[in-house]
Amino acid sequence: MGHDAFAHRGLGSSALMIIGALHIRPAQTVSDLVGAASVSRATAYRTLRRLADHGLVQHDGETWTLAPRAVEGFSDSPLGAATEPGTRPALGWDGIAQCYGTAGVAARRRTLHAVERAAYREVLDRRAEHRSKATVIVRDGRQVLVPARRPDEIPSTWQSPGGSVLNPVTGRPATDWRLATDGRLILITAADQRSYDELAAAHAEALREWNSAA
Repeated sequence: MGHDAFAHRGLGSSALMIIGALHIRPAQTVSDLVGAASVSRATAYRTLRRLADHGLVQHDGETWTLAPRAVEGFSDSPLGAATEPGTRPALGWDGIAQCYGTAGVAARRRTLHAVERAAYREVLDRRAEHRSKATVIVRDGRQVLVPARRPDEIPSTWQSPGGSVLNPVTGRPATDWRLATDGRLILITAADQRSYDELAAAHAEALREWNSAA
C-alpha cells in the first residue's frame, strides 16, 4: 500500500485488494471478488477494467485471473504482464504512478507527518516549560503528592470570613462573588434566586447522595 501506484488518485486501495485476492485464489468471478476483496460489485467492475487497461489482469468469460508475473514487479523493473490489444503495458509500479500523476505522494505524506510530529513535540515542550513542578510532602512515612493550585482557586489573602471574596484591587468584599467550600469562585447572578447558603446546602446534599451510592 506504500507504493504511489495505489494512492487515492491512482489504482486505489481496491486494486490492491483485488490483486491480493486473485493472487491467493486465481480464477474468480466478480461475485467471488466482492466477498474475497471486500469491495462492492460496482467497485470490482471498475477496478478490474482499470487493471485490465494496464495488462495486470485477464479474463476468460466471467472468470478473472492475474496476468503472468503481474505481482513480480513491486520495484522499478517492468511488470512483464501479458498484454492484449488495446491495453497499456505496465512498466513497473512507479511507471503506473507516473501515468496517474501520483508519483511522490507517499514521500510528501511522510514529510508532512514528520513536520506535524515535530510541531506537536514543540508544543509539548513549551507546555512542559510552563508546567509547575509537583510538590511532595511526607506524611506518616509516605510521600504524598500535593495537588497544584487550579486557575479558579483564589489565594487566602482574597478570602474573608463568611464566604465572601475580597477584591484584590480595592480590598473590599465583591458582592457578586462568593467562595465555595472547595476554594473555587462562585458567581452569584441576578438570574439565580437561591442564596449562597442554599447553594452550599444543595451541594452538600448531592455530595452525601453520591457518597451513599458509592
